[in-house]
Amino acid sequence: MKQSFRMEEAKELLTSTFVSNNKNIALWGGFMTLSLIVYFLFSSGDFSFLLTYASFMRCFGFALLNYKMLTGKTAKGVSVKTLELYGVVFLCRLMSILRHQGYLPFDKTGDWFYHFVEIVSLGSVCFAVYLLFVPLLSTYDEKYDKFGNLHVPDRLGGLYLLGPCVLMAIIFHPSLNNEWFSDICWTISMYLESVAMLPQLYMFQKQATDEGGIVETLTSHMVFALGFSRVFEFMFWITSFRELLHYSGSRMAGYIVLLAQIGHIGIMTDFFYYYFKSVSMGAPMELPTTYSGVV
Repeated sequence: MKQSFRMEEAKELLTSTFVSNNKNIALWGGFMTLSLIVYFLFSSGDFSFLLTYASFMRCFGFALLNYKMLTGKTAKGVSVKTLELYGVVFLCRLMSILRHQGYLPFDKTGDWFYHFVEIVSLGSVCFAVYLLFVPLLSTYDEKYDKFGNLHVPDRLGGLYLLGPCVLMAIIFHPSLNNEWFSDICWTISMYLESVAMLPQLYMFQKQATDEGGIVETLTSHMVFALGFSRVFEFMFWITSFRELLHYSGSRMAGYIVLLAQIGHIGIMTDFFYYYFKSVSMGAPMELPTTYSGVV
């Protein structure tokens, strides 16, 4: 009898979990289905597909953001500074990969599909910025988007992140393209992407303090997709570390590229915890009012 009762209880728990998470399951199930289609149609099965998969996941994240802004007709909870920084990330990466092949996936997706996804991502970011500044400007929470508001115009606080990344890229960069400018562009995109989410996390912190920690569902999915995509990039580059050696033989650039990705994952760890917690409960994501944005 006890065993039968436990089985019935487990069945009810599984059913309630599925019902409460049906939208999340449909969303990520759809993404996984698209991922498999992309893998079988465009990839040659090489391990470097992880780079394309990370790029595809980022593109999916920004597609969710565009959908949220268009259907909800609101830019509430979205940091324009994070969008601006990601715009620079995609622009710099494209300036490198459209002209050279050093940082492209080795499989067939590196022929054209990887470029296509990065271009779509840049277009999605630009469209989100347009929506925020033009039709949805009245819904933008500028009072919370305060990262870097010191001695620069309010909406240019991201310069405090962009400047150091450019300087670091000039000093420490790999040389897979064997061209100074192209190698630096790729390195800027790598370093900058590691910190581009900071304004968004800072905005969450300010909102949690003043209004409570509820994060709109599609916004939380978007931030998760952008953050978790770096896990796949890290998995690729840590196994391809020797490719990042400078032409002089120095390993410093490779170490910094890996550290930048580890740093990004570290910054996002706290968010990942609350995201997985909310998904497992089938409830809207809620951050504590003392949320720091980092562990």
